[in-house]
Amino acid sequence: MATYAIGDVQGCFGMLKRLLERIEFDPARDRVLLVGDLVNRGPQSAEVLRWAMRNDKSVRAVLGNHDLYLISRALGVTGRKKRDTLDGVLDARDRGDMIDWLRTRPLAFRQNGHLVVHAGILPAWTADEAEHLAGEAEEMLQSRDAARLLTSLGEPARKWRDDLAGLARIVTIVQVLTRMRTCRKDGVPNLEFSGPPEAAPAGCRPWFDVPGRKEKDVTVVFGHWAALGLHLADRAIGLDTGAVWGNKLTAIRLDDRALFQEAAK
Repeated sequence: MATYAIGDVQGCFGMLKRLLERIEFDPARDRVLLVGDLVNRGPQSAEVLRWAMRNDKSVRAVLGNHDLYLISRALGVTGRKKRDTLDGVLDARDRGDMIDWLRTRPLAFRQNGHLVVHAGILPAWTADEAEHLAGEAEEMLQSRDAARLLTSLGEPARKWRDDLAGLARIVTIVQVLTRMRTCRKDGVPNLEFSGPPEAAPAGCRPWFDVPGRKEKDVTVVFGHWAALGLHLADRAIGLDTGAVWGNKLTAIRLDDRALFQEAAK
């Protein structure tokens, strides 16, 4: 049995199928971990979701910001944005099944010494804390208060405090796990910057480069940062290699860090 982590698919189902053929994925034997952003901007978001749902026993996925945006649209929280390619999901007869499946995905999970998230975790969080906090947010996302949470995700970033409470606490957790690329040393995430690490705003640095990170017992596997590209370090693996931008879709076999990539056509 092999375990593969795959970067942001974003509706690029053709690339995903070719990559799965390249790694000879067998759902009866292997496991695939998706780092979020299964949907949007690519042409076949519904096909990606249906494949993941069919293979639910062998495929685990975390929620990314584009997945949350799809849920927001389905719940009527937000309207259509520029470059949105989600009509194939929202107009589908099985739309309800796809949205229900997405809403029950985690924001973080641990597997064989790896912590899978979409964007990152704050340096002040241990792996246990990150999983616990993700669980708090997942509970609200799956509740009747989901619309209130999703409506609030556009609020400015807050400094994390353990005693942060109420909606502000849950919003901050979700923002960190699904949108953060860089942060300040004092724990304020930067939610807007998307450029390369060397162009990070003054006072900010990639979350995985902040000294004193507390999650020492896992390697964090993440996506979300196409301008960073493939990132392989002892305690952080970044897999967003810009598939939807005409670049590559990347898989890593976590057992031995063997890399597999499929170029866009």
